[in-house]
Amino acid sequence: MAAPTQDRFDRITDVPGRVGAHRGPKRRGRGWITFAWALLATGALVFGGLFVLSRWLDVDFGLSVFSQPTATPTPVATTAEPIITDPTTIDPARAITVIVLNGTPVAGLQTTVGDALLAVGWPITSRANSSDRAIEETVVYYSNPANADIARGLVAALGVGEIREVDPEQFPGAAITIVLGTNHPLVPQPEPAPTEESTEETTEG
Repeated sequence: MAAPTQDRFDRITDVPGRVGAHRGPKRRGRGWITFAWALLATGALVFGGLFVLSRWLDVDFGLSVFSQPTATPTPVATTAEPIITDPTTIDPARAITVIVLNGTPVAGLQTTVGDALLAVGWPITSRANSSDRAIEETVVYYSNPANADIARGLVAALGVGEIREVDPEQFPGAAITIVLGTNHPLVPQPEPAPTEESTEETTEG
């Protein structure tokens, strides 16, 4: 009797383990890895969506990563206005002349103030009464903008007043004209009017 024909299933080699296509055992933790990747992708989508909204719709979500940097303002250097406080430093070539006018009811105030300024070196050339003797504010007038530094120095020396640029025709007698007002420290100030409370206290006393 002839021997049966052998096929590939009869020829099994002595090899340990499984032979052929078989499913291996599932690795431990593989599900957590998938979950982590899904969570990371979701976070990226949410973050990207918020970023786009914050840029396009100008919406502030309270997150510093979305806030646009604000430009720091550049400090602007301020230049101090020139002033001459020492009259002895005035260049003689400028030919500065100063007139003092008394615009107050105090007699001789122009002489008192003019002499005090002249004593410390200011080029006072004339003193006179103003046509208006009820001027309230002391003002140092100048017509040439180049003389503003001297006008500021005179205000500082007077201890009161302000400077004001005018046309040369307004005060043609000098480069700088000081008009003394009633706010000058040497002008007596009127007593304040009594209030109702003070009147009642005086009556009761």
